[in-house]
Amino acid sequence: MVAEVNEKVALYLGEPQPKLLRSHRKMLKFLRGAYAAGVPGMMAKPATDLLANSGGYSFHYGCPNPEMRNIASWILTSGEGVPRRVAKLIPALWKRHGQEDLVLSGLLLANMSEEELGESPWMAFIHLLGEQEPLGALLEIGEELIRGGHEVPDDKWLMAMAGQSKLWHQVAVLFLSLRKQDIGEIRGLVATAPVGGELFERIRNHILSQEN
Repeated sequence: MVAEVNEKVALYLGEPQPKLLRSHRKMLKFLRGAYAAGVPGMMAKPATDLLANSGGYSFHYGCPNPEMRNIASWILTSGEGVPRRVAKLIPALWKRHGQEDLVLSGLLLANMSEEELGESPWMAFIHLLGEQEPLGALLEIGEELIRGGHEVPDDKWLMAMAGQSKLWHQVAVLFLSLRKQDIGEIRGLVATAPVGGELFERIRNHILSQEN
């Protein structure tokens, strides 16, 4: 994971801090400062208005992707030799549910192995999901997992996932949309998924139209 270093973010992060990973409370507080440092200009105040709330986020700083990659890289370096501490940070980030927290969770999942996480990155991902999630963010995380070398799970895995809940069924469709090949026998999973918002229905219709 290579990204151009933002001097302001680099100055804030400083050297890797393995000890900081021992406390989720301290690390989460520290990371909010890192998000703010990554925001261009004077726009470092988190948005807690309709923009953040309508997206299902607890806050949204607007920290750009390259800076988020810098932060993820710093965490992974801090956790060298103790990857389970990094793995345990991910659910804490997701629970707080800031927009940057979800992006960071995806970057960490994408750059960790099954051995480091204790389960496959895709399984770790779906175990983070609550009752409602911003589907656009989930799609972006899925794309990040693929960039990290983690292939979309097979049909049997997706079918089993879809049977767990309405949200998981919709997310299984999102995962399926990330594949490059035809959906074949799993078409029914797409057609029978619960009705979703505009983004979800657009994705569903695109998959089904390709098959036709």
